[in-house]
Amino acid sequence: MADPDTPSFSPSHSHVFLGADHAGAEKRTWAVIWLCGFMMVAEIAGGALFGSIALIADGLHMSTHAGALLLAALAYTYARKHANDPGFAFGTGKVGDLAGFTSAVILAMIALLIGYEAILRLFNPVPIHFNEAIAIAVLGLGVNVASAWLLSGGHHHHGHGHGHAHHDETDAHHDHGEEIRHIDTENGIVALEIFEDGVPPRFRVRDSSGKPVNAADFTVETIRPDGASQAFAFVNRDGFLESLAEIPEPHEFTVRLRANGPGGAVHEVRFEEHVHGHGASPAHHRDNNMRAALIHVMADAAVSVLVIGGLLLARTFGWVWMDPMAGIIGAVVIANWSYGLMRDTGGILLDRTADRKLVQDVRATIETDGDKVTDLHLWRLGPGHLGAIVSVATDKPFGSEYYHRRLVRFHALSHVTVEVQQTA
Repeated sequence: MADPDTPSFSPSHSHVFLGADHAGAEKRTWAVIWLCGFMMVAEIAGGALFGSIALIADGLHMSTHAGALLLAALAYTYARKHANDPGFAFGTGKVGDLAGFTSAVILAMIALLIGYEAILRLFNPVPIHFNEAIAIAVLGLGVNVASAWLLSGGHHHHGHGHGHAHHDETDAHHDHGEEIRHIDTENGIVALEIFEDGVPPRFRVRDSSGKPVNAADFTVETIRPDGASQAFAFVNRDGFLESLAEIPEPHEFTVRLRANGPGGAVHEVRFEEHVHGHGASPAHHRDNNMRAALIHVMADAAVSVLVIGGLLLARTFGWVWMDPMAGIIGAVVIANWSYGLMRDTGGILLDRTADRKLVQDVRATIETDGDKVTDLHLWRLGPGHLGAIVSVATDKPFGSEYYHRRLVRFHALSHVTVEVQQTA
C-alpha cells in the first residue's frame, strides 16, 4: 500500500530545497564579481598605460577568477528562478552542487597549469622584476581578502547538524537559535522564522527573493496541541517583518500564515521542539556553491601569500628557485582542495547515502515496535535538506501517516516517502 505523502502533511507541498541563506549568498557573489571585474579593468588599463606586462597578466588572471565566481552566481540565480519548475522532480537544490563540482574541475586544471609553469621555471629561470611582482601579488592578496570577507559577510548560518522536518509545504533550517520555514504563497516564497539569537523569540517574515514586505501583507496565528491559539501582529523592520509579541515556550505548534489580499489562502506549517543528537551531519547544511567560490578566493590568496614569500626570499638571498617552488606548493594545496570539493559534490550528484548514522537511526525508529524496514534510501536534496524513501513491512493496521509522524523527529528530513506493505 503506497501512500507517499499523506493529506495530514499537506498533499500539495513545495519542492523548494534551497539553502536558508540562498538569496544572501547570491547577492554577495554578484558583489564580489563586480569587485573582481573592477580590479581586472583597472589592472589591464594600468598595465597598458604604464607599460607593465606583469600588471596586464595579473588583470587577465583576475578575469579567470571573475569567471569562476560568475559560474557560482549564475547557479544561484538559476536555482532561484526555477525553484518551482515542475520539470525538476526534487527541485533545484542540487544546482549549487553541480556548479561546485564544475568549479572543482576548473580548480584542478588551474593547479596543473600552475604546477607545470612552476616546474618549467624551476629548470629554466626567467628574469624577475621583484618590486613590481611583489606589489602586484600584494594587490592580488588584498582583493582576495576583500572578496572572502564579502562572500562570508552575514554568513552566520553555520549548520549544527540539526534542521527541522519538512513533511509539508515548507523547508526548514535551524542554527544559532533560528527556525526557518520557506512557504510557497500566492505572492511568492516567503521565509517564516522563529528568531532568538541572543534576543527573546519572535516571528520574522521576509520575502525569499529580497522584495520588500509590509506588515499588512500577512497574518500569523499559532495553534498549540491543546487547541490554544494566539494571533501575532507585525511591524516593519529593515527588510523584514517582526512580531510585536514574544513567542511563548515551548515552540511546538502549528502556524497558520495567511497572505492578505485577493485569493489569499491559509498555509499551515509545523514547528516542534528541537531533537538533538539525531546523527545529522553538518555537511547536510553545507552550501557547496558558496564553498567553491570561497575555495577559488582562498586558493588565489594562498598562492599570493606563497608568491610574496618566495619573491622576498629570492630578492633578499638570491634564491631564485624559491619563486617556482612557491608555485609548486600552491599547486599542491589547490589540488588538495579541488579533490575534496570534487569528492563531496560528486557524491551528492550521484545520490550517495548522505549519512549512514542517520540511516541507522531512521531504521531503528521504524523497527522499534516490531515492524521491518525492507528498503531505505537517504540522499541530499539541497543545502540543509535530505530526502528519504522508506518501505515498511508490518502486520499492524497502520498507514503511511503513522510512520511519517514517527519520522518527524528527524529534522534533517525534508521530503519523506513511505510505502507500507501489509504482511497480515
